[in-house]
Amino acid sequence: MLQLSQAGKRFGPKILFQELDWLITPQDRVGLVGGNGTGKTTLLKVLAGSEGLDYGTMNRQRGIRCGYLPQDGLSLSGRTVFAECLSVFSDVHDMQREMEDLSQRMSTVDHASPAYQQIAERFHRVQAEIHSRDGYNIESEVGVVLNGLGFKKEDWERRTEEFSGGWQMRIALAKLLLEKPNLLLLDEPTNHLDLETRNWLEGYLLGYPNAYVLISHDRYFLDVTVNKTAEIWNKKVWFYSGNYEKYLAQKTQRREQLEAAYRNQQEKVEQLEAFINRFRYTATKAKQVQSRIKELERMEKVEIPPEEKAIHFSFPQPQPSGRAVVEAKDLAKSYGPKHVFSQAGFVIERGDRIALVGVNGAGKSTLIKLLAGHEPPSAGEIKLGHNVEVDYFAQDQYKALDPQARLLDDLYEVAPRSTQTELRSLLGCFLFSDDDVFKNIGVLSGGERNRYALARMLLHPSNFLLLDEPTNHLDMRAKDTLLNALQKFTGTVVFVSHDRYFIDKLATRVFEIGDGRIEVFPGNYEDYLWRKEGKAAVVPDVEFIRNGGRPAATNAAATRAAGATEISAMQNNTGGAATDATVSNAALNKDKRINPIKLKQMKERCQELEEEIARLETSISLAETALQSFVSAEETQRQTDQLNRSRSEMENRMAEWEELAGSLEN
Repeated sequence: MLQLSQAGKRFGPKILFQELDWLITPQDRVGLVGGNGTGKTTLLKVLAGSEGLDYGTMNRQRGIRCGYLPQDGLSLSGRTVFAECLSVFSDVHDMQREMEDLSQRMSTVDHASPAYQQIAERFHRVQAEIHSRDGYNIESEVGVVLNGLGFKKEDWERRTEEFSGGWQMRIALAKLLLEKPNLLLLDEPTNHLDLETRNWLEGYLLGYPNAYVLISHDRYFLDVTVNKTAEIWNKKVWFYSGNYEKYLAQKTQRREQLEAAYRNQQEKVEQLEAFINRFRYTATKAKQVQSRIKELERMEKVEIPPEEKAIHFSFPQPQPSGRAVVEAKDLAKSYGPKHVFSQAGFVIERGDRIALVGVNGAGKSTLIKLLAGHEPPSAGEIKLGHNVEVDYFAQDQYKALDPQARLLDDLYEVAPRSTQTELRSLLGCFLFSDDDVFKNIGVLSGGERNRYALARMLLHPSNFLLLDEPTNHLDMRAKDTLLNALQKFTGTVVFVSHDRYFIDKLATRVFEIGDGRIEVFPGNYEDYLWRKEGKAAVVPDVEFIRNGGRPAATNAAATRAAGATEISAMQNNTGGAATDATVSNAALNKDKRINPIKLKQMKERCQELEEEIARLETSISLAETALQSFVSAEETQRQTDQLNRSRSEMENRMAEWEELAGSLEN
């Protein structure tokens, strides 16, 4: 479908990639990965035809249509959202108008004439083409895509220019998905999507009929959507079969093989050089020496590429706060007639890692600003606990920085007691080394500015971190490093992220914001989804309701850690007025079905037991047959002991299998 041969691309004096041979087939689902600045976006533009190659060639099959979605910068105007999406079917509309015209002509032409026959044949061809394009259901298809991408029905008739940049990108994405080009090229399509919309896009791409290449820093999204991974590393593009998880395993294996080959070659080189040096001046060995010299010259050297740089840091471990970090009672926030949420009550305790989830515009950033004290509540109160120190990282944190200031100078103003060596070491952890520390903030890319803002935050140790999308513009390795640091952080964290993997690994509780309420769910995002899908009832905890929305001090943390026991979901609209009878009835109706992860583990164990039982049955049968032939008293005793052990193990496995099978049946 599309082929690159010995392709290469420069960015000024810097080589992004070279010697690239790549054949893209109609079945390919490719994830393009690599560090920030390695050339992923440039390669995508090359595939789209918007940039040319500096070396090599690109051949595209005739009739192939490519659709390219950039990271940002698109602006649409002049039509409603629905009309803009319908515009991708202009050829279908033309065919429908032609059918109407042909139908009218057929009604005026003599049915026995040759002209009628020609018109009728053209009519049937156009009609068949419309059917093949599913042309009679295009409006329904547009509605499905717009709904999936988070557009409410009342938004469909709004003008496109009324929407912000993020929503403009959603409209552009909707048009591409409806157009269904032969090769879909998506540059970080999840940047402007919330978790719900991202989940929908995953499902849509799984059923996409053509090939696509996408860039994403969302590990879970790549794991679900791609079957091949292309990595730009060390000025070359390396290909791996499978999703991101398999790519990581194969990459580790490939490096181990490369290191082994390098060691073997070095040993061979040492042997050859030792022979040459020993017999270089021995006339009788001259022929062998020359042979080994030529062998060394012909040898293709195995080189190990340098290790990739990755940011590495840890948050300063803060002074401990009180047990209750935040208590919110009857909290409400409105902007004029728009009510974000009301009657919300919750307690955040020391050590919590709380993920805020909800659709875009639900109020996640608003809640973080309230907790940070950057905005006042419309009603209710937020009370910070003893010795709580707040640190707030906003989505646009870099906008508060002076674009004319140099990195090193700006850090020195924040921490005048720090030495230049200490500040340069901190910047080096975030990949700002050598002369990079003298760059102006204004010339940094989005990812670089976010990295710098995180580095700056480290100079303000606090025990309560409020992070609004800290993973934006960070590559995979930077996200992993930030995740590891937050996991080791001894303070309390409230964060917003659209990266499902990041939430799953970090969150201990999930606050869902939507429909004017804040509901609390125990566990990570996977646990939250399980409960939302109705596989477990969210049951109010007696002590939680009696304490007015505050977990029981004696067991709240232990209950959250256990994960299997239901913790209360906040009932914002009840105002804590539930009676003991209501709680008892809810507890009796609690859904006792187990977590699907545990269910899967039980099924896998049951299968393992069945395989072990079959193996033991075979072993017992062979042992019984062997005992029928006498060899010696000692051998008979050994075989008898082995048979008894196998029978005992068989009984234990059967007992465990029966108990497990009974549990699964229940």
